[in-house]
Amino acid sequence: MTHADEQPTEVETQASPPPGSEDSPPEAGRWHETLRSITTGNAMVAFLSVLLAVLVGSIMILATDEEVRSAAGYITARPGDFFSAAREAITGAYGALFRGSIYNTRAEDFQTGIRPLTETLKFAAPLITAGLGVGLAFRAGLFNIGGRGQMLLAGGAAGWVGTQVDLPFPLHLVVAVAAGMLAGALWAGLAGLLKARTGAHEVIVTIMLNYVGFYLVFYALSTQGILQAPGSINPKSLPMDDSAVLPKLAGDRYNLHLGFLLALVAVVVVWWLLSRSSLGYRFRAVGVNPHAARTAGIDVGRTYVIVMLIAGSLVGLAGANQVLGTVTSGVTVDLDAGIGFDAITVALLGRSRPFGILAAGLLFGAFKAGGFSMQASEGIPVDIVLVIQSLIVLFIAAPPLVRAVFRLPAKEAK
Repeated sequence: MTHADEQPTEVETQASPPPGSEDSPPEAGRWHETLRSITTGNAMVAFLSVLLAVLVGSIMILATDEEVRSAAGYITARPGDFFSAAREAITGAYGALFRGSIYNTRAEDFQTGIRPLTETLKFAAPLITAGLGVGLAFRAGLFNIGGRGQMLLAGGAAGWVGTQVDLPFPLHLVVAVAAGMLAGALWAGLAGLLKARTGAHEVIVTIMLNYVGFYLVFYALSTQGILQAPGSINPKSLPMDDSAVLPKLAGDRYNLHLGFLLALVAVVVVWWLLSRSSLGYRFRAVGVNPHAARTAGIDVGRTYVIVMLIAGSLVGLAGANQVLGTVTSGVTVDLDAGIGFDAITVALLGRSRPFGILAAGLLFGAFKAGGFSMQASEGIPVDIVLVIQSLIVLFIAAPPLVRAVFRLPAKEAK
């Protein structure tokens, strides 16, 4: 056999085994398409938005650290001092965030060390339920910006039952939670009804209802015989009866209570509603295209009312959680603690998906729990955490910016 005979011909070189044969190689584009779907997906953009916000937050931490600023004054002479101070500032800040939200590595025993995680779960519970209420409305094409008013009305109703009604445990607790959810549902349902009957924009209506709800609760807390504690001149109610307080899950040593389990149940219920029920299908159809949904025979106005009722009940559960769990000393006008607006961020970060909202709620719960530790142990303003949360919203609202920063491929239009 000659040397020429041993060389493959041009045809043999270019030819490939037929598809389906044992010698055919794996599809060349399979992993490429998989990687592209990951890098262009919503989950990747959300993750990178958080990462980018943390990076920008690190720059702000450096800008507020005294030692870093001092070392920056002579950086050309001794650059090592600057970089050492910068490293200490960043690792100290996020180390304190970890110790305050996940596990305190400086604790003497495991029971004390795990306490920060229980605080994170406690803070996350109302964020998750309120986020579900906002996210569910988003899926139906509605912007529920009235979380604060719905939480206040729900907290006032749950607090009234918790202080004025005499029932045994656990019936008292069930009635108080149900009263809070009903109040939140009716308050949000009012916006849905106005949207369905008059076409009033739900953003304007829910924002205005926030003010109305605030002053209604303030009036109730300032009036004897409604919610104000007897003999008090402050807008505050009596403490909740013991039979109406959410029981603690891990004993009196921790603040984690039943509200977190209720939040997990709400996640599963909303997932089933959206993914497995005909009602959820109508919600999603109206959210994608209300005109096409109406043509298909779906009563869009009725759908708006129903979705806002359910969304309001979920936000109302967050309000009841605040009064019956976290704020056991009584109802106040600041019981919402900014959760009504934080829920919008949680819903956006979770892409209005129940399990995405669960993850986002846990993340923001960790921010809330760890932010105080950062301030106490490292002297970092707690406002830095708020800035990071705001940056997350900014980057999530601008996916092309995130893709440009990390040089991700553009998402293909379907």
